[in-house]
Amino acid sequence: MTVKRRDSRSLASTFAGYFVLVFFALVFIYPFVIQVANSFKTEPDAAANALSPIPHPFTTGGYEKVFLNTDLPLWLGNSVLVTILVTAGRVLLCSMAGYALARIRFRGRKALFSAVIGVMAVPPVVLFVPKFLVLNQFGIYDSYTALVLPLIVDAAGVFIMKQFFESVPVSVEEAARIDGAGVWRTFWSVVLPMARPALITLTIISFQGSWNEFAHTLVAVQSPELFTLPRGIADLVSGSLGKGTQYPLKLGAAVLATIPVAVIFVVFQRYFVRGANEGADKG
Repeated sequence: MTVKRRDSRSLASTFAGYFVLVFFALVFIYPFVIQVANSFKTEPDAAANALSPIPHPFTTGGYEKVFLNTDLPLWLGNSVLVTILVTAGRVLLCSMAGYALARIRFRGRKALFSAVIGVMAVPPVVLFVPKFLVLNQFGIYDSYTALVLPLIVDAAGVFIMKQFFESVPVSVEEAARIDGAGVWRTFWSVVLPMARPALITLTIISFQGSWNEFAHTLVAVQSPELFTLPRGIADLVSGSLGKGTQYPLKLGAAVLATIPVAVIFVVFQRYFVRGANEGADKG
């Protein structure tokens, strides 16, 4: 009887756990379902039945308006350009900085790393005004340079790479130096290929962060031709088209902006899991 009671309690506990997980999964997923559903509704249907997950009638008019009545192609091009440059810059520069902090001994190294940690602790909103003043002072305000340069290095990326490089056995680098490799050669040809899990993680974080970056664009640019997708969609939401709620149009634009991030995450997640397993096997 005792064994049966334990089995019953275990089954009830498992069922309750899955019920809680499914419930919260639905809570998080439902807003996205509503977003997609409303993007395929007519404007009267979206306004009258905003929480309904079923479009009635089903229409792609919202997406047609996105391409015909907005500057979505321009915003998309700007976002692609900025995201590629920022992601590539972060992966390269954060890797170099992380390796320097992890392996190269120089005066002030600990203080510099403490400064990196301090930057991570500062709320981004506090830096809005100083960032605007710096961009304006250097004469790069309202330009592509202003969109890319301040984001090209990230304190969190430096921290991630430093922590990973510290987990790499020193003996690997010593063997490379015995073979005549210098610091740069050791980093680029020996250590960096071993950092694939960390590099993929940093790539995903950088891509997602720069693609969805909105706050920085507020202080970096003001010309409509320099708007990225988040800034352009925010302009739509604020009512720049000037008539009606236009929920299908706005939510359709939001869905289109979500697709690249979702695709990149799904594709890179597979390599991330594989790379993490390889790293565990090597350890």
